[in-house]
Amino acid sequence: MFQQFELAHGVKLYVRPTEQFKTINISFKWKQQLTLEQAAIRSVLANVLQYNNAEYPTNAAFRKRLDDLYGAVLYFDTAKKGNHHIFSLNAETVNDAYLSNEKVVEEVFSLLHTVIFKPNMVDGKFVDSIVKREKEQVIERIQSMYDDKTRYAQQRLLENILPNHAASITANGTVAAVQGVTNEQLVDMHETLLKKDELSIYVVGDVNMQEIKDKMEKYFQFTARTAELKKEVEAPTTTNDKDFLHEIQDMKQGKLHMAYRTPITFFSKEFPIMQLTNGILGGFSHSKIFINVREKESMAYYASSSYSSLYGLIFVLAGIDSNLQEKAVKLIDEQLKAMQAGDITDLEINQTKSMLKNQLKEALDSSRAQIEIYDQYKEIDESFTVENWVSRWSSVTKEQIQQMASTIEKEFVYFLSGKDGADNE
Repeated sequence: MFQQFELAHGVKLYVRPTEQFKTINISFKWKQQLTLEQAAIRSVLANVLQYNNAEYPTNAAFRKRLDDLYGAVLYFDTAKKGNHHIFSLNAETVNDAYLSNEKVVEEVFSLLHTVIFKPNMVDGKFVDSIVKREKEQVIERIQSMYDDKTRYAQQRLLENILPNHAASITANGTVAAVQGVTNEQLVDMHETLLKKDELSIYVVGDVNMQEIKDKMEKYFQFTARTAELKKEVEAPTTTNDKDFLHEIQDMKQGKLHMAYRTPITFFSKEFPIMQLTNGILGGFSHSKIFINVREKESMAYYASSSYSSLYGLIFVLAGIDSNLQEKAVKLIDEQLKAMQAGDITDLEINQTKSMLKNQLKEALDSSRAQIEIYDQYKEIDESFTVENWVSRWSSVTKEQIQQMASTIEKEFVYFLSGKDGADNE
């Protein structure tokens, strides 16, 4: 899917030449171990680097430069993946092949060099007023989670089952951690990106591989990195001695969030079987949870499950009336028990295989998604393709799915509701 080049130790370039897209997408992904403090620093740094640099010291000047490059897109972002924090710089530009005499791609590479290596600094520090402003922006982003009750409930579930673990640390950190970020920490983190973080660079588009490699070596002379991040993640163990928590806020619809544990993770050979198992349990509109909890019983406004493979956890989410919590939990548990007892039809299996296949193929209609999917799956197999992964799903049997379901155990139930909800236990 992608061809790989090593630009320096710990710095790899992945190129996918394809005529599928008229634009060229470029993505730099710096990876390091996830901690609360580092997440906060990196989120603020992403904002600080986003809007200005040494050559374009104002946001207006920087945006005008992008507009001059036929509306090129360039932005920083942060995310988490398992126990790692990802600091990314993404760009999308028109391909020179569709222009008359312009050399826009070269200009975009030059601009990427600028935003990475030439930040807007005064006397070796970032501009204090910009740092203050961007810290406030990150804090607002964190606080917005409280207005999204589904996101809030999921975060509270994670904090209860895995406190102080990477699973419960958000990519932006906490308000307190962001407030504590200093200018000196931002400077040090920028230096870490340039010299220490493991770095993967992706390019997707109708490109010549050697030309891209030459441009990379011309504009981005990254030094070798010595730190080796551990790829495989062990499923964490919980420390909470409770298995239920009910919290009350001023709201109408109840948010039921349940966590189930499995020893199967992204790096287990049985991972494709667990993907199918989750799909049948609650991953799609034909799943047992959706059909029986939402459709037949009309008990939920929405109901589904998701498999957090890097942590070995399955989450079930449902929007329910506050007085239906106990009935909903019981009915959801029954769907898992049915699978464990072998109540799995050929239709459910075939539909799930088809949905997983279509979901993967549809995602690859986007160059950005191609980068994200490959960035994940290359950790298992750098020769990853849709075809070879679909073949893994195709060979899965009912007996294997039943066996996988038997590894799933309920861990914790979190319920967020209005005042009419069930009592806390």
